[in-house]
Amino acid sequence: MERRTFFTGIGTATLTVLAIYPLTASALKSSRSSSKGGILKNNQIQHMVIFDLHHEKGTELAIKFLADGQKILSNIPGVNNFQVFNQVSVKNDFTYGFSMVFDAASDYESYSKHPDHQEFVENRWKKEVSRFQEIDFNSFKF
Repeated sequence: MERRTFFTGIGTATLTVLAIYPLTASALKSSRSSSKGGILKNNQIQHMVIFDLHHEKGTELAIKFLADGQKILSNIPGVNNFQVFNQVSVKNDFTYGFSMVFDAASDYESYSKHPDHQEFVENRWKKEVSRFQEIDFNSFKF
């Protein structure tokens, strides 16, 4: 009986705070650690390209291009975390994106010179991509 009186006496707001405190503390710890440089480590480069295809969005040819790009480019040595994206923002009118991470500038240079990359650019990219923009980032150092 005394236990019920205690919990009733401290109120539901206090109990709620006590219940969610561990979750809040964990979230704050995560946000603090992620502000120390994000997912990129020192010297890593995130290479991104946003683009449009000559093919209509969602067609077999468009899907084949994206799938082939992922299969071919992600298997080149030095390529990490290769991802294919659909654009969802109304602020940007490009349709698709590729993103990948390299551990060092030398890996990025090797990727650019790799025969599979060059063949993909010559035989697929130049023929099927109507326009594009490249962006390369590394972590900002404070």
